[in-house]
Amino acid sequence: MKYKIFIDGKEGTTGLRIYERFQDRDDIEIITISEEKRKDLDERKKCINASDITFLCLPDAAAIEAVSLLDNDHTRIIDASTAHRTNPEWAYGFPELSDSFLEKIKNSRLVAVPGCYASGFMSIVYPLVKLGICSNDYPFTANAISGYSGAGKKAIAQYEDDNRDTKYDAPRLYAMAQMHKHLKEMQAIPGLTEKPLFNPYVCDFHSGMLVTIPLYISKMNKKLSPKEVHEAFSKYYEGKEFVRVMPYYETGTEDGFISANHLAGLDYLEIYISGNEDRINITACLDNLGKGASGAAIECMNIMLGLDPKKGLSL
Repeated sequence: MKYKIFIDGKEGTTGLRIYERFQDRDDIEIITISEEKRKDLDERKKCINASDITFLCLPDAAAIEAVSLLDNDHTRIIDASTAHRTNPEWAYGFPELSDSFLEKIKNSRLVAVPGCYASGFMSIVYPLVKLGICSNDYPFTANAISGYSGAGKKAIAQYEDDNRDTKYDAPRLYAMAQMHKHLKEMQAIPGLTEKPLFNPYVCDFHSGMLVTIPLYISKMNKKLSPKEVHEAFSKYYEGKEFVRVMPYYETGTEDGFISANHLAGLDYLEIYISGNEDRINITACLDNLGKGASGAAIECMNIMLGLDPKKGLSL
């Protein structure tokens, strides 16, 4: 059996990465749309409704419009935009967070894939709150760096221009007004009383991401040591191939460094826990286009179709 798949927005980085992942799959038939008709409403409607699953790799307004084109009871939607991530009618596409997330993905027609930064944040903060280690009013701060591939075609062209401005040589802080588009889901999904303080940097490497949550033990609901938090996370994510809690070192890793791009091209996420008797650092490492975007979308598709979640992915 071949599943009919339409990728609405195949020209963007996420859509293109999804398309590339399907090239070696013999169970997928891609519904194509000509370049001149890719923005034609009637043609898009025809493709969406002819599919078993449609991926939306579009700006928010276009994604909302695409959902309105559904006129059947069988097509299922996986949306990679920010438009539906906090809509309770949609499943949130991070099955490792809990069995309830997994079951909702399995049974829903509508799945919203998490944002890349939000995936790293959620992998840490959701279990902290769920396990009662931190209360939902803890003043969370997230510091993060990402490769430039997540910034869109224009930014990619700027970074890869041989004659680029020297400002692109160094990490660049942005969203300094604390209005980043991922903040809404970062607050809503773990049920925080306030949005976290979030400081993201785009850096001069193609793909990869680190998201770090620092904690004061004195402010935590349960006064656990770094090693005890590591034990709690290891148990929480036990058997989860897409989220891996790495071995415990007081320094985070054996040599005290984590590279943001060492999972580039891979579709799982790593968690590192370190600290001392006063403070703890928890860091998530992932490919912003893998578990942070297209990899997560395909994982959700596999689950929705009753397939091995790892099918076609790089682990």
